[in-house]
Amino acid sequence: MTAQAAPEHLIDSRYAAWRLLVTLGIMTLGGSCMYVVAVVLPAVQAEFGVSRADASMPYTVMMLAFGLGGIFMGRLADRAGVHITSLIGGVFIALGFILAGLSTNIWWFAAAHALLLGLLGSSSTFGPLVADTSLWWNKHRGIAVAVCASGNYVAGTIWPALAQRGVETHGWRTTYMVLGVVCGVGMVLLSFLMRQRPPQTAAQVAGSAQALQSQQPFGLSLGKAQTLLCVAGLACCVAMAMPQVHIVAYCADLGFGAARGAEMLSLMLACGIVSRLISGVICDRIGGLRTLLMGSVLQGVALLLFLPFDGLVSLYVISALFGLFQGGLVPSYAIIVREHFPAAEVGARIGAIIMATLVGMALGGWMSGKVFDLTGSYHAAFINGVLWNALNLSIALWLLWRVRRMARNA
Repeated sequence: MTAQAAPEHLIDSRYAAWRLLVTLGIMTLGGSCMYVVAVVLPAVQAEFGVSRADASMPYTVMMLAFGLGGIFMGRLADRAGVHITSLIGGVFIALGFILAGLSTNIWWFAAAHALLLGLLGSSSTFGPLVADTSLWWNKHRGIAVAVCASGNYVAGTIWPALAQRGVETHGWRTTYMVLGVVCGVGMVLLSFLMRQRPPQTAAQVAGSAQALQSQQPFGLSLGKAQTLLCVAGLACCVAMAMPQVHIVAYCADLGFGAARGAEMLSLMLACGIVSRLISGVICDRIGGLRTLLMGSVLQGVALLLFLPFDGLVSLYVISALFGLFQGGLVPSYAIIVREHFPAAEVGARIGAIIMATLVGMALGGWMSGKVFDLTGSYHAAFINGVLWNALNLSIALWLLWRVRRMARNA
């Protein structure tokens, strides 16, 4: 058994389960930089003597670079395998943390986050690893992808608390360098356990109807289908960003205090882990497109609940519901791509959709703040999120209608 080919029986096997565990580890290590930068923000701002907006810039440019790099890393993973992309990502995660820890100004700090931690580091994790996982599972593909994608939330649970302790004890520079060694070296070592290439399934090698359909997903050209899914991903994440980005400020405006808002955000993210796992189980039963449709409906309901209810207890409940409803949306795109597009291209195509979702989060966070500035209230911002969610829902409904029509014609 070589790294270039793998027998069919490895799909849904014990090896696939072991590989999923390794993937979860790489995802957790590679996602660290997306969360610890917020922890060190006050110390960085104070040391470099910059404004809060300038101190926040490294996070913004890193996330945009993360999305852009995911497209290229996805293509590389399709051709060379995730062993190579994880190895590259580990090296640049280490370099990025260490060079950011040695930075002497905010521009150096931001460049390290954008080019090393974002574009070449963490971009090797989400899209490429989710795509690779989808190729190792058929029967339990939904839950496997959900477990893999949960690594991003696990990183958000583990690393901020550890980084905060490190900052308080040793300072942010030492903390960054230690993170670089731990996360970078850990990713490099784990990458060598990922050298086995995905098995070739019957759908990939046979001239079957499914293989033919993958060249015309939903009865559309590959480009049109990809564009629709990117628009859907952008729209759902514009809506998703409203509570995630502004819940703390919203609570402060209501007089409950920022601490309560932070607790609601933590509750939201914790419920997001549960949501991803449950959505994975559901996805195995009804497919990726129907799971996306269900998640879109539920996310819209949760957003609507924010409009009439603004009490402290009700906001805790709605925040938990929002986390439970939205966590499975992004992983469902990976399943849709795997079910309807050529298997040899899943890495690049999932990477493009992940880029669209990140743009959606960035746009949604800014747009909600802009609407608040114009109206003096978050009420209109929630309505704006509902409208964007409706766009996502309409695309999912239309694609499902086309799939059903194709099935009837067949």
